[in-house]
Amino acid sequence: MSQRSGAPTIRFDATLYTIESWTILRLPEKASRKLPSRGQVAVQGTINGHRFQTVLEPDGNFGHWMRIDRKLQQTAALSAGDNATLEIESLKDWPEPNVPQDLEAALAAAPQKIQDLWKGITPMARWEWVRWVNATPKPDTRKRRVEVSISKMKSGKRRPCCFNLAACTDPYLSKNGRLLEPA
Repeated sequence: MSQRSGAPTIRFDATLYTIESWTILRLPEKASRKLPSRGQVAVQGTINGHRFQTVLEPDGNFGHWMRIDRKLQQTAALSAGDNATLEIESLKDWPEPNVPQDLEAALAAAPQKIQDLWKGITPMARWEWVRWVNATPKPDTRKRRVEVSISKMKSGKRRPCCFNLAACTDPYLSKNGRLLEPA
């Protein structure tokens, strides 16, 4: 696990639910207010006593949510509709993001200057680039965002600009920058 930020542990109960094919958990408003940002927040903690580390996503309503992958569901014996008890604390050290294949290929093909910039920025900044590229379901728009990312890094930009960091940007789980409600 990563280094704690020194923030207090946040304890809460929440219900898992499904949007599309994903199982997610929305943090209660009171828990989200205790986090250091309305945007993404790196956390570690426990869900029903089982340790995890993730980056919470903003829900577009000044709150947060997290995806509960199959592995964590199996480990914690949880499924949609179940209530879970969580204890989380924010982290100073962010985990590395999973870089999508198209962005990873573009970075690998980019000049060394861009590769060095990518390696030199913080994991939090890399999460922002990945989030911006992933924020569209349209292949043409996504391709353009990868190209623009490389272009911006070529000019020395260390972060993408011009998108709301507190919006829910998952194109399959949101509408108008807000996390969808369960069906």
